[in-house]
Amino acid sequence: MVQPRRGKLVVISGPSGAGKTSICNELLRRIPYSRWSVSVTTRPKRPGEVDGQSYRFVSREEFDRMLTAGELLEHTEYLGHAYGTPRKPVEAALENGGIIILEIDVQGGTQIAQCLPNDSIRIFILPPTMETLRARLEGRDTESAALQERRLAQADGEIAFARNSGYYQYFITNDILEDSVDRILRIVEEESGRQ
Repeated sequence: MVQPRRGKLVVISGPSGAGKTSICNELLRRIPYSRWSVSVTTRPKRPGEVDGQSYRFVSREEFDRMLTAGELLEHTEYLGHAYGTPRKPVEAALENGGIIILEIDVQGGTQIAQCLPNDSIRIFILPPTMETLRARLEGRDTESAALQERRLAQADGEIAFARNSGYYQYFITNDILEDSVDRILRIVEEESGRQ
């Protein structure tokens, strides 16, 4: 009996405003048998969000129980709320040869690199320039100027950490979305063929 090819967890990280979500949406649209990794979070649901789509919304007690039971591949705290990636759906998809798309911060990417080094493809998305990043954040028009400045300051640290940590295998400058997505598709194809 032929062993089916093992799947891959495609980790997409990068500073806020680098274009991670747009890239992930295109990857999901263009990679057959790919699925989104639905994170759990303790933050409140925002208007229009559906539980189980972008996030599973859980209590702090449930999150702590999952963490203690080893049910999370990675976890982090951000602005007073906990976020994590459930282990079972990812492992099931990997066993079945699926491609899982996971958008997480560098801290989460580091944890994935440590626990699934051979099953994950870790890609860090860079803005073309810091000026471009500033323009993208300002263009969102959803955050205060103070929060935008905080995100820009954080971006420098995230980029430096990703470059120096050795946990990210690929760095892609997201200038033109289509080109960035095409590069990632080639990477996924090459990495999936190395098994």
